[in-house]
Amino acid sequence: MVHNHYLRSVCLILLTLLSAVVAFSTPRPAAAAASSVSPTAEDNTYLNKEQLEFSIAYLNEHHKTDVLLPFVKAFSDLGTTAIKKNAWIGGSYQIIDASITDITQDELCLDASIKQGEKIKTESVKVHLDSDPVAGMKRTYPTLPPCNPMHLNHASKQPIDNFVRRMNRLCNIVKAYSATGKMIQLGVQMGGKGVGKLNDDMYLNQVPHNRFVRKYFYDMASEAALDATILCSKKQFTNRMKMTVMFPEMNPSMDSYRIGTLLELARSIAIKLAEQNLRVRVCVQGSMGVGIFTGVPKQLNGVHTLLQRMDWESEPGEENDGMVGDYVRFGFVGKEHVIDAQKSEKEGEPDVEQDDVFLLICPQNMIGLESSIIGSLSEMVDAAGDRPVILLNPDLVDKVSAQGQQSIRGRQARIAFASSFETMYQFQNIYYSGTSYFPILGSVVKLGPLEPWVAHQRRDLMNNDGEVYLPVYASETAPENEVLMTTFAK
Repeated sequence: MVHNHYLRSVCLILLTLLSAVVAFSTPRPAAAAASSVSPTAEDNTYLNKEQLEFSIAYLNEHHKTDVLLPFVKAFSDLGTTAIKKNAWIGGSYQIIDASITDITQDELCLDASIKQGEKIKTESVKVHLDSDPVAGMKRTYPTLPPCNPMHLNHASKQPIDNFVRRMNRLCNIVKAYSATGKMIQLGVQMGGKGVGKLNDDMYLNQVPHNRFVRKYFYDMASEAALDATILCSKKQFTNRMKMTVMFPEMNPSMDSYRIGTLLELARSIAIKLAEQNLRVRVCVQGSMGVGIFTGVPKQLNGVHTLLQRMDWESEPGEENDGMVGDYVRFGFVGKEHVIDAQKSEKEGEPDVEQDDVFLLICPQNMIGLESSIIGSLSEMVDAAGDRPVILLNPDLVDKVSAQGQQSIRGRQARIAFASSFETMYQFQNIYYSGTSYFPILGSVVKLGPLEPWVAHQRRDLMNNDGEVYLPVYASETAPENEVLMTTFAK
């Protein structure tokens, strides 16, 4: 009896332990599991504590007049109210002050001070970071397209960079142009990716340039070309691309122009793409014109030959063994130089692989010739289909010709075709006047296909301690000259 009771007790203990093990090892319901790893309230914030506090303090101290007050007037209902009430008695309803109290992922929270007659009251308003001007303000502040979320996330996944670009759109709407450069600086200072930032101490006024400066530009342009090509393959960027690289050694209108720098840049881009198993066709335009009136642009004279003779490190045993001829090929501008995949008709011969990317070096029209490069170029682009076509430093504007054909016939079609190419990288210096290329005033850059446009002003440090390129303006579209000049310090 006692023995049986003891056995029952042992069995109950074992069953209890087994139930506990089964319960521990059985997966919990999804809701319970999710709640156990749900982020804390602090993790859900848009900006971290330091970024939030600094951004609020900075904007409240330095940008009340040029940014916060216009924001309240342009993007909140208080602006509409002010228009209606001031229509009867001007100045009877005034928004006299505004300060930020919080920044969320979608909104700026502000306290606005309103003077109505002799009374002053405070109202809380919210301005969406993707706002359009309210009714009554659209004529004063024409709107701009909202920032594409895909562009923002691709360029930088840092929330501070997202905030800066959306703020800059609002600043451009209310014409607070100078504040946009300060916002870029804020993003860099607060631990962002460094959107629009350039290296210090490039000394581009000194030619020939340091080889490390050249490599800096080669690497930036090559990365941008690869990024644009990948985006194109995902249907997130056009296949008609252009890049403008115009530091002094790349500017053919200056006596500092160096053909070797252009060739080295083209080689760097081609190799970068070929390293991703893409077959690149590097093309230079051939002779243009009719009869005895033919020629090649002076800038491109001998470039096709030099491209094939330069060191690609493609010989057996070298770093790029076998790259030239297989992954990097050469050609001219024209549809006949677009190679598609073909099956070999002869047994034992390899199939012909198609060109994946086309890199066209400085396609341009020529002064005095009746023919335009646009015809050959458009045929080549059509033959390429949806494959990326990259124009390096193109000059597709019409030039003066003997019979005026480049200025009259088909002009609108040529302009439309040239405009169909979207900038995926640009670095272009700005100078103090059109007749003198030194000293350099600054630069306009777009450092990637989905990056913003940023203008910098070059400034020398005290005691000849170096130079910096300071962001002074930023936008999602190419800046206008009039706007740029208002942002550069005199």
